[in-house]
Amino acid sequence: MDRERLERQFDFIKEIDKEKFIQRQTKLSDGIRRENDAEHAWHMAIMTVLLSEYANEKIDVLRTVTMLLIHDIVEIDAGDTYAYDEEGQKTQHERESRAADRIYSLLPEDQKKKLRDIWEEFEEGETAEAKFAHTMDNIQPAMLNAANGGVAWKERGISMSQIMKRNAHTAEGSQKLWDYSYENFFQKNIDAGNIRDDRKRD
Repeated sequence: MDRERLERQFDFIKEIDKEKFIQRQTKLSDGIRRENDAEHAWHMAIMTVLLSEYANEKIDVLRTVTMLLIHDIVEIDAGDTYAYDEEGQKTQHERESRAADRIYSLLPEDQKKKLRDIWEEFEEGETAEAKFAHTMDNIQPAMLNAANGGVAWKERGISMSQIMKRNAHTAEGSQKLWDYSYENFFQKNIDAGNIRDDRKRD
């Protein structure tokens, strides 16, 4: 057994426990408390196992699950950037790249490269797996927001034009899941007055 390798692996494993302390803006389905990054990752991983049949293209489920489990680890250093925080998004990539350098470097070189490459693949959003992962990353919080009565949408006065901008590429991973989400998560909350519908009509 390579003891140094094992020690580095456990260093990484212990470090990512900090993901449990990163609070997201999304509240859980009961609307009482905010979700943390680890819960978000776990939920998307399960969703991918169950919903991969609706992907636009055939995907490698294990690779996609891995992508979703690791892609927010960088927020241990960089913090969570709210989906509608335009100022925060300007520095997001730089902050997260620095975080990736530090955190993935805890691993043995081969695993560092593998996970960093998968993280970069998610960031680039070009592969079928990355596109589906982004679909999961967008519809999971929408599902929770819808389940808790649109608490976060109402608190922040989120409009449908903001949501459509945020979800401009969601259908690229799964048209079927986007259609379902639009009808069941967004439209119903527009009708309920939880989302401002500020889109122009002809």
